[in-house]
Amino acid sequence: MRKYIPVYIRFPFFYLIVFALSEYFIDSGDRPAFVKYPIVPLMHVLLIFIFIVIEVILNAVDNVSYQLLSEEAKVQFDIDKAKPFTQSELYKKWMFKISALKPIEDEKDIQLDHDYDGIKELDNGLPPWFTGLFYATIVFALVYLFRFHIVGDYTQDQEYVMDNTLAEKQVEEYNKTAPDLMNKEKVTLLTEPAAVAEGKAIFTTNCVLCHKADGGGAIGPNLTDKNWILGGGIKNLFKTITEGGRPGKGMVAWKESLKPTEIQKVASYVLSLQGTKPAVGKAPEGDVWYEDGAAKSNTAELIVTDTIAKKQ
Repeated sequence: MRKYIPVYIRFPFFYLIVFALSEYFIDSGDRPAFVKYPIVPLMHVLLIFIFIVIEVILNAVDNVSYQLLSEEAKVQFDIDKAKPFTQSELYKKWMFKISALKPIEDEKDIQLDHDYDGIKELDNGLPPWFTGLFYATIVFALVYLFRFHIVGDYTQDQEYVMDNTLAEKQVEEYNKTAPDLMNKEKVTLLTEPAAVAEGKAIFTTNCVLCHKADGGGAIGPNLTDKNWILGGGIKNLFKTITEGGRPGKGMVAWKESLKPTEIQKVASYVLSLQGTKPAVGKAPEGDVWYEDGAAKSNTAELIVTDTIAKKQ
């Protein structure tokens, strides 16, 4: 390897592997381990120093080995060293080394005595791809053993919890950047002043003609009392604004003009008008809506009230 791969290729490759492993195995959150933990760059420097020492020792061994060669061997060594080595030859050389394969011209040396109707059997090595895969599994097993059984990294249960927590955060972040996936089922009442103010601006632009600026009602119903024609609460109001009111005489559907999040904001603003006193408010229309979702008609409410008064 040292003969055919120069040091300026070996060293960056070696350091890249060390750097990748340290970043993978050291949990440093949102910052690189190289930056967050000072011990990590010190470890890298130590490994680089070890690499340099090994290179110096190997070069010294090569020089001593060369000096011990005979003159004829030195000449042949220099010739081989100067001879160009093609990529295909290098590939074949390494394939034979890692897989114990024998070249075709040497197959006579590994031929077995087995004879099946004239078919001979060779005791050759495994294919290179299979051998490489086998070595890779050994390396993986050693890394896994060291990481999860010696160092004691996270367990599968912990990994499951971490993955689910991360997925929930990703979904939450996605919903923040793609809020127009809002619908009746997941709409919620907004109480933040900024959101309510945006809802008021939308209401002022699109709704005052029918409901007046104070919500007292003009063509449309009064929005400040407890009565709702199609049901109160954020979900019903979101649906009414989105799909429109009663066919033929109700409010038009705003889903083509307003985004779902804009409808959520204007619905939240309308609900913030509950209990206010408009200058000239229309008479209540529809049924009384309570926060528990129960709607009671005006007539039923009056009957109950009258009955209680008589008993008193």
